[in-house]
Amino acid sequence: MAELAVKQPAPAGIGFFEKWLSVWVALCIGAGILLGNLAPELFQTVAALEYASVNLVVAVLIWAMVYPMMVNVDFASLSHIGDRPKGLAVTLVVNWLIKPFTMAALGVLFFEVIFVDLIEPADAQQYIAGMILLGAAPCTAMVFVWSQLTRGDATYTLVQVAVNDVVMIFAFAPIVALLLGVTDIDVPWETLLLSVLLYVVIPLAAGALTRHWLVNHVHKGESGAEAVARFTGSIKPVSVLGLLATVVLLFGFQGQLILDRPLLIALIAVPLLIQTYAIFFVAYGWARVWKIPFDVAAPCALIGTSNFFELAVAVAISVFGLNSGAALTTVVGVLVEVPVMLSLVALANRTRHWFRAG
Repeated sequence: MAELAVKQPAPAGIGFFEKWLSVWVALCIGAGILLGNLAPELFQTVAALEYASVNLVVAVLIWAMVYPMMVNVDFASLSHIGDRPKGLAVTLVVNWLIKPFTMAALGVLFFEVIFVDLIEPADAQQYIAGMILLGAAPCTAMVFVWSQLTRGDATYTLVQVAVNDVVMIFAFAPIVALLLGVTDIDVPWETLLLSVLLYVVIPLAAGALTRHWLVNHVHKGESGAEAVARFTGSIKPVSVLGLLATVVLLFGFQGQLILDRPLLIALIAVPLLIQTYAIFFVAYGWARVWKIPFDVAAPCALIGTSNFFELAVAVAISVFGLNSGAALTTVVGVLVEVPVMLSLVALANRTRHWFRAG
């Protein structure tokens, strides 16, 4: 199994759906706003399908998003945790000791100071909460794409994802609760912990079991890694459709608000853009100072920058509700992330000569 981690193939490159994800999200935003105004009773029915603060429809859609990603996580790669320690250190410090706190600080700065005359105080708290959820959820799936596009070390990327997922199980809820408490937002601990169980622990366990079964039941002439790649490739459309359907639902609930305040999306996007570029340059600059080779430096900076927006969306809905400002903020994070990350991939590739070869 340790050998499998080394031979795990990275994705061939960014796919059609991933490349244009921001376009699909934008189209679904329009569809959601339109449907929300034409058929509000449909969205009220969906909102009523709730148990223990968890919307059942959204839970199914989030699972459709998260499960295929978790199958990609190979915990056998943890045997290589000491192979490239500097890159791992950069990402862990950025992900867990810098990014959540700078995200919260930017949220307070923009929504309670800079935009104070444009946003109601109650709404500002919701947008800050959404930013905190994004900042405390490091990416799990798209990191494989960003790493591949910079020709990063595949084993290193697997180690990063596996370590971050283990840390996330124990650190996500306490960090979110701490930052929500500091910003005077009520912390429903039971709902927060239930969300981590539903959207991290259970999908991660299901993904690990699926991966184990695939590796041990390969087709003739097929390696375990190829079997996993074949399976995840076949169910990728389900993941994309889950994300897009969730966006339609969220903006269906927010439709009237957005029509009344069309600049709202832009206001939310501003601190998210600043955060994303700033975090990348912190991690990338640190990697350069530490003389980390490029095939580790680029992935470690991109992994530290990207967000696990599926988890953030799910927790925002569970804790604050489908029609909350927090949920809206996390979806704006989806809209912003893909084009921004592609620009950072291009920047990394253009500055490859700053680093020594791996």
